[in-house]
Amino acid sequence: MLNLKPETETNKMNRAFPEFEGELQQPSLLRRFAAMIYDAFLVAAIWMCTGFAAVGLNNGNVVDGPLFQSVLFLLTFGFFAYFWVRLGQTLGMQAWKLRVQTIDGKHISLRQALIRFMTAILSFACFGLGFFWMLFSANKATWHDSFSETQIVLLEKKK
Repeated sequence: MLNLKPETETNKMNRAFPEFEGELQQPSLLRRFAAMIYDAFLVAAIWMCTGFAAVGLNNGNVVDGPLFQSVLFLLTFGFFAYFWVRLGQTLGMQAWKLRVQTIDGKHISLRQALIRFMTAILSFACFGLGFFWMLFSANKATWHDSFSETQIVLLEKKK
Protein backbone atom coordinates (compact mmCIF):
# COMPACT_ATOMS: atom_id res chain seq x y z
CA MET A 1 0.00 0.00 0.00
CA LEU A 2 1.25 3.49 -0.80
CA ASN A 3 2.16 5.61 2.22
CA LEU A 4 1.16 9.22 1.56
CA LYS A 5 2.05 10.54 5.02
CA PRO A 6 4.84 13.10 4.95
CA GLU A 7 8.11 11.99 6.48
CA THR A 8 8.48 13.59 9.89
CA GLU A 9 11.75 14.83 11.34
CA THR A 10 11.73 11.97 13.86
CA ASN A 11 11.33 9.37 11.11
CA LYS A 12 14.14 10.92 9.09
CA MET A 13 16.60 10.74 11.98
CA ASN A 14 15.69 7.17 12.93
CA ARG A 15 16.46 5.78 9.50
CA ALA A 16 19.27 3.37 8.79
CA PHE A 17 22.33 4.41 6.83
CA PRO A 18 22.79 2.92 3.38
CA GLU A 19 25.45 0.28 3.67
CA PHE A 20 28.64 0.06 1.75
CA GLU A 21 29.88 -3.22 0.34
CA GLY A 22 31.58 -5.38 2.93
CA GLU A 23 31.50 -5.33 6.67
CA LEU A 24 31.98 -2.05 8.53
CA GLN A 25 35.12 -1.89 10.64
CA GLN A 26 36.16 0.09 13.69
CA PRO A 27 38.67 2.86 12.87
CA SER A 28 42.01 3.21 14.60
CA LEU A 29 42.62 5.74 17.33
CA LEU A 30 45.03 7.58 15.03
CA ARG A 31 42.33 7.98 12.35
CA ARG A 32 39.88 9.28 14.97
CA PHE A 33 42.46 11.83 16.17
CA ALA A 34 43.13 12.95 12.59
CA ALA A 35 39.42 13.64 12.08
CA MET A 36 39.29 15.50 15.42
CA ILE A 37 42.22 17.72 14.42
CA TYR A 38 40.47 18.54 11.14
CA ASP A 39 37.28 19.42 13.03
CA ALA A 40 39.25 21.44 15.59
CA PHE A 41 40.37 23.79 12.80
CA LEU A 42 36.75 24.23 11.72
CA VAL A 43 35.61 24.92 15.30
CA ALA A 44 38.47 27.43 15.72
CA ALA A 45 37.25 29.22 12.58
CA ILE A 46 33.72 29.36 14.01
CA TRP A 47 35.09 30.76 17.27
CA MET A 48 37.16 33.38 15.43
CA CYS A 49 34.18 34.53 13.35
CA THR A 50 32.07 34.70 16.51
CA GLY A 51 34.80 36.68 18.27
CA PHE A 52 35.09 39.13 15.36
CA ALA A 53 31.33 39.66 15.36
CA ALA A 54 31.25 40.09 19.15
CA VAL A 55 34.06 42.66 19.09
CA GLY A 56 32.29 44.52 16.29
CA LEU A 57 29.05 44.59 18.27
CA ASN A 58 30.97 45.74 21.36
CA ASN A 59 32.40 48.87 19.67
CA GLY A 60 35.82 47.28 19.16
CA ASN A 61 36.31 46.28 22.78
CA VAL A 62 37.39 42.83 23.91
CA VAL A 63 34.54 40.46 24.69
CA ASP A 64 34.92 37.84 27.39
CA GLY A 65 33.05 36.49 30.36
CA PRO A 66 30.57 33.70 31.01
CA LEU A 67 28.01 34.80 28.40
CA PHE A 68 30.56 34.82 25.58
CA GLN A 69 32.02 31.49 26.74
CA SER A 70 28.51 30.01 26.84
CA VAL A 71 27.86 31.18 23.29
CA LEU A 72 31.09 29.53 22.12
CA PHE A 73 30.16 26.33 23.95
CA LEU A 74 26.68 26.24 22.39
CA LEU A 75 28.06 26.95 18.91
CA THR A 76 30.55 24.12 19.32
CA PHE A 77 27.85 21.70 20.43
CA GLY A 78 25.61 22.94 17.60
CA PHE A 79 28.34 22.21 15.05
CA PHE A 80 28.84 18.62 16.22
CA ALA A 81 25.16 17.91 16.90
CA TYR A 82 24.08 19.15 13.48
CA PHE A 83 26.55 17.00 11.58
CA TRP A 84 26.24 13.92 13.81
CA VAL A 85 22.42 13.89 13.82
CA ARG A 86 21.76 14.95 10.22
CA LEU A 87 24.62 13.32 8.32
CA GLY A 88 26.39 11.01 10.76
CA GLN A 89 29.64 12.75 9.89
CA THR A 90 31.39 16.02 10.62
CA LEU A 91 33.56 17.42 7.85
CA GLY A 92 36.65 15.89 9.46
CA MET A 93 34.90 12.54 9.69
CA GLN A 94 33.97 12.76 6.00
CA ALA A 95 37.60 13.42 5.07
CA TRP A 96 38.76 10.41 7.07
CA LYS A 97 35.85 8.14 6.03
CA LEU A 98 34.32 7.83 9.50
CA ARG A 99 30.68 7.82 10.56
CA VAL A 100 28.93 7.94 13.93
CA GLN A 101 25.85 5.78 14.22
CA THR A 102 23.77 3.84 16.68
CA ILE A 103 24.81 0.29 17.45
CA ASP A 104 22.17 -0.96 14.99
CA GLY A 105 23.35 1.32 12.14
CA LYS A 106 20.93 4.26 12.37
CA HIS A 107 21.30 8.01 12.73
CA ILE A 108 21.93 9.10 16.30
CA SER A 109 19.41 11.24 18.19
CA LEU A 110 19.97 14.73 19.56
CA ARG A 111 20.00 13.21 23.05
CA GLN A 112 22.76 10.80 22.05
CA ALA A 113 24.69 13.68 20.46
CA LEU A 114 24.49 15.64 23.73
CA ILE A 115 25.64 12.66 25.80
CA ARG A 116 28.43 11.97 23.32
CA PHE A 117 29.57 15.61 23.31
CA MET A 118 29.58 15.98 27.10
CA THR A 119 31.32 12.65 27.66
CA ALA A 120 33.96 13.52 25.04
CA ILE A 121 34.74 16.65 27.05
CA LEU A 122 35.14 14.45 30.13
CA SER A 123 37.41 12.14 28.11
CA PHE A 124 39.66 15.08 27.24
CA ALA A 125 39.58 16.41 30.79
CA CYS A 126 40.96 13.06 32.02
CA PHE A 127 44.07 13.51 29.85
CA GLY A 128 42.49 11.61 26.97
CA LEU A 129 41.84 8.47 29.01
CA GLY A 130 38.33 8.17 27.58
CA PHE A 131 39.78 8.02 24.07
CA PHE A 132 42.62 5.63 24.92
CA TRP A 133 40.03 3.37 26.55
CA MET A 134 39.26 1.99 23.09
CA LEU A 135 42.67 0.31 23.04
CA PHE A 136 41.56 -1.90 25.95
CA SER A 137 37.86 -2.22 25.13
CA ALA A 138 36.66 -5.46 23.54
CA ASN A 139 34.52 -3.56 21.00
CA LYS A 140 37.00 -0.66 20.58
CA ALA A 141 34.57 1.78 22.22
CA THR A 142 35.62 5.07 23.79
CA TRP A 143 33.82 6.42 26.85
CA HIS A 144 31.59 8.63 24.71
CA ASP A 145 30.78 5.69 22.43
CA SER A 146 29.72 3.59 25.41
CA PHE A 147 27.75 6.22 27.32
CA SER A 148 25.87 7.46 24.24
CA GLU A 149 25.30 3.94 22.86
CA THR A 150 26.89 4.93 19.57
CA GLN A 151 29.82 3.73 17.53
CA ILE A 152 32.26 5.10 15.00
CA VAL A 153 32.66 3.00 11.87
CA LEU A 154 35.18 3.13 9.07
CA LEU A 155 33.56 3.50 5.66
CA GLU A 156 35.13 1.85 2.67
CA LYS A 157 35.18 3.48 -0.72
CA LYS A 158 32.26 2.63 -2.97
CA LYS A 159 33.26 0.58 -5.99
